[in-house]
Amino acid sequence: MSTQKTTPRGPRTDGEATRARLLEAAGQLFSQQGFAETTSKAVAQLAAADLASINYHFGSRNGLYQAVLLEAHRQLLDLDDLQRIAGSALNPEQRLYELLAGLVQRAQQPEAWAPRVLARELLAPSSHLQVLMEEAIPPKMMAVAQILSEISGIPATEPALLRCLLSVAAPCMMLIVIGRDVPGPLQAVVQGPSQPLLAHLHRFAIAGLQAVGEDYRSKPAAKNVGAV
Repeated sequence: MSTQKTTPRGPRTDGEATRARLLEAAGQLFSQQGFAETTSKAVAQLAAADLASINYHFGSRNGLYQAVLLEAHRQLLDLDDLQRIAGSALNPEQRLYELLAGLVQRAQQPEAWAPRVLARELLAPSSHLQVLMEEAIPPKMMAVAQILSEISGIPATEPALLRCLLSVAAPCMMLIVIGRDVPGPLQAVVQGPSQPLLAHLHRFAIAGLQAVGEDYRSKPAAKNVGAV
């Protein structure tokens, strides 16, 4: 009597597929309707999953929304991509260009739900924003700060560099918030070719970083208090 070796079943793979479908479905619905108007039942139906699978994979509807926020931030600015850019052989100005290029490209994608989810959360912040501030943003800030430090000559630990980071990030955040469907004169900028917009953001950031860096170096007595 011969014995036949059986292949183990893969519940983990099936579970990961279900989790991915729920995350994608929730991202689409949260981006269209917002967190308050999106029910767990609607997410489960769109994902072709059992309602109980939301609690199984995410603990609750709140946990699902937090996972969507983290995934949206990852799609917009992936830590692995950021670290690859930060550690590349490109000069600091070129690394900043690559970083801005990725952000502009993703923010302008009309079918992407990640920018819209983040835009809703930024415009009407909830307690769930804390998950981004604690888990997603700090390591990415460190990588970006290192690039800006090399361009400006300001140490990454100085408050002056944090203000520079805010100035560089703010236009990108604005692109996310207004989206491609914004009415009025900004529509031509947001929906237009990405290259002129990218070139402007990069040139503006470089000029500002260099100017603040020169000011910082010209005031050695003020460095310790960050008065730039």
